[in-house]
Amino acid sequence: MSQTGSVISLEHDTPELARSYDEAGLVQFRHGKFLIGPLAIKSGEHVLDIGTGTGRLAEFVTGLVGPNGRVTGIDPLAGRIEIARLRQSDNLQFDTGRAEDLSRFADGQFDAVYLNSVFHWIADKDRALREIRRVLKPGGRLGLNVQDPSRPHQSRVLLRQAIAEAGLADRRQDSNPVLGSTDEELKALFAANGFTGYRSELRALVDIHDDAASLLRWSEASAFGNFLEAFSATERNLVHQAFAKLVEDRRTPEGLSLERYLRFAFARKAPASN
Repeated sequence: MSQTGSVISLEHDTPELARSYDEAGLVQFRHGKFLIGPLAIKSGEHVLDIGTGTGRLAEFVTGLVGPNGRVTGIDPLAGRIEIARLRQSDNLQFDTGRAEDLSRFADGQFDAVYLNSVFHWIADKDRALREIRRVLKPGGRLGLNVQDPSRPHQSRVLLRQAIAEAGLADRRQDSNPVLGSTDEELKALFAANGFTGYRSELRALVDIHDDAASLLRWSEASAFGNFLEAFSATERNLVHQAFAKLVEDRRTPEGLSLERYLRFAFARKAPASN
């Protein structure tokens, strides 16, 4: 996946990052439930989780579809699918795969498709949305959440400041690539790819971390290694030190409190015409 000036690689992921992601997965799981609610998933439905990670949210959705429904989770990272498969059951299956190529699935196979903190990693968003529309039933629902570049996470703002304080600001653009979308961009993308009833909302989410080290580990795991990759080990250490000092201003009795901002967007595939 790539865009001009940024490169997102799947090659940086490691078993250690996958385990860290699963251990800290409650962060993604909590805001994932905000995504699942408006999709109104019902018993007996077939649901596709794109970018399922280690499968925690897909396992939750399996409880909503019940024994007569089915949930399929795909992710391009084999190490995370290996962990997800520990959650498999008769109506919950996992496999490697990506949004841009859903050719293994039939037209109109799913009642709902969702992408939880995934869409901002996809470079070819048009292709992904065309594929999602194809595998949805007429009237099927799509839900996703995405980073909005007009409202960066507090941790990203502090990271940029830390990079500048470490004297590395000239290389900041490559430090943590993300391919987010604004409301206007999402609305245009959905319309261009045959979705109707678009609606979105920017939500502020508060995360509590024990310390700067745990926050940085989570950031690296959630970006599957695409985090400060432009810097040497010595340079990363300088950034980490500066970042640790900056985030201490966010300390509360519960821990370091930082806000993340995600845009939640929903739409439908147009119903079949009579």
